[in-house]
Amino acid sequence: MSDFVNVPPSPASLIQSLRDIGYSIQTAIADIIDNSITANSTKIDIKFSWNFGNSWLAIIDDGEGMTHDELINAMRFGSKNSLENRAENDLGRFGLGLKTASFSQCRHLTVLSKKNKLVSCCAWDLDLIARNNDSSWMLSVLNEVAIKQNVVLNELFLKFLSDKNNGTIVFWEDIDRMYEEGLVKDKEKLFNALIDDTREHLQLVFHRFLSPEIGSKKVSILMNGDNLIAFNPFNPQNLATQELEQQQIIINGNKIVAQPYILPHHNKVSSEEYEKYAGEGGYLQNQGFYIYRNKRLIIKGTWFRLIKKAELNKLIRIRVDIPNTLDHLWKIDVRKSHASPPEIVKEGLLQVIEKIEVAGRKVYKQRGTKLASKVTNPVWHRKAIAGEIIYEINRDHPLILDLLNKVSKDQKDYLQQIITMVENSFPVDLFYSDFADSPEQIKSPSFDENGLKLLLDMFIETWDPGGTLKNQLSKKLLTVDPFSSNMELTQNLLKHKGYKINE
Repeated sequence: MSDFVNVPPSPASLIQSLRDIGYSIQTAIADIIDNSITANSTKIDIKFSWNFGNSWLAIIDDGEGMTHDELINAMRFGSKNSLENRAENDLGRFGLGLKTASFSQCRHLTVLSKKNKLVSCCAWDLDLIARNNDSSWMLSVLNEVAIKQNVVLNELFLKFLSDKNNGTIVFWEDIDRMYEEGLVKDKEKLFNALIDDTREHLQLVFHRFLSPEIGSKKVSILMNGDNLIAFNPFNPQNLATQELEQQQIIINGNKIVAQPYILPHHNKVSSEEYEKYAGEGGYLQNQGFYIYRNKRLIIKGTWFRLIKKAELNKLIRIRVDIPNTLDHLWKIDVRKSHASPPEIVKEGLLQVIEKIEVAGRKVYKQRGTKLASKVTNPVWHRKAIAGEIIYEINRDHPLILDLLNKVSKDQKDYLQQIITMVENSFPVDLFYSDFADSPEQIKSPSFDENGLKLLLDMFIETWDPGGTLKNQLSKKLLTVDPFSSNMELTQNLLKHKGYKINE
């Protein structure tokens, strides 16, 4: 028969290890907000202050609150088994979030909670744990006097919870993980920048709570008094956004719902709106699946390696809703910022991709198809040969053809080589990189009036030297570059020459 020895973990060592689990300030605050939403909060206030380097941050909610015993259990590491069944709308996972998220950013965590008008307060102090015996988990229980001695915490309590029956304050002090060592001035600047990044992160992650669907509960989140505004990455309010047929995947009786969207082509929206919904990294990086667990965003912009991110798919985004009953299959991590679907789910997601990929590419390509159909005499020709796509200058363009016919044979050969040099020097890599990042910013060099007038005179001399086809000229110009792409200026020049304009 084996003997057993009780080997409790060293508190100081374990907590220090948990501090490096990988939270950012954005994911840490989001994890605390998960608890507030699970506690049925309708309003969550995030208060913070640089405080001359002694920065602090508090997350205050009007949720159900906790009793003394419930609070002590909540402060326990691993307070709930991740394999236990959770309530349908529970955003928790491992029973670690409150502690690991907080300690990833600060050394002193205080939680004050009020339930049925009774106040309870506990605190973890990493410095206290480090100074004491490693076998001891020193959780402080604060009475009313101790609460009042903490000036900031007491002010927050008086302002937000003193007149309420229920609610909770999660209070961070000794914040030491938000920035690296450096000048105080630089730390303050970084502190403010991280808070701004956090605001954007929360507006995305919790957008379905900030601006809920019909029949769902709204949750208000404020940062130092400013309401967060939901950022819906699918831009559904724009009429040009396509919302395709919803699809379902059933796993062990649990339903996964995939809702595909195709965002508007950049010529369908303003440049400001197009840039807004590009997101960090741009459309190319943000295409793919957006995984929501109980309406809370877990991971965004991934195809789970089912297909590669491609330029022609950049407008496709698919909202995938999963229940918390499938956490074990999706491998949700402690931070709730990563998920990996099982093979059976991947098969279903691949079928979703196959159904919408054609529609997404059609939206992306439609603008180019429209232009190509109008211009029968472009300067550039696109050829697809043996699986390769080649762009070459159109030797049959009226102006180029006229120039080639006017020069001597030696000059013609020389000019042909110059044209070939221009074709071979087309900056394919640079163009692809720029177009992938910001297609709306790519513009053709503009013609000045004198330059276009010179080309127009040459075209008229070639196409209508006798001046007998004036009434048809403007129609003809619609099919020829560069006049088709500079139509307004071309029409003004024709009017000055006495030509009739076909509006």
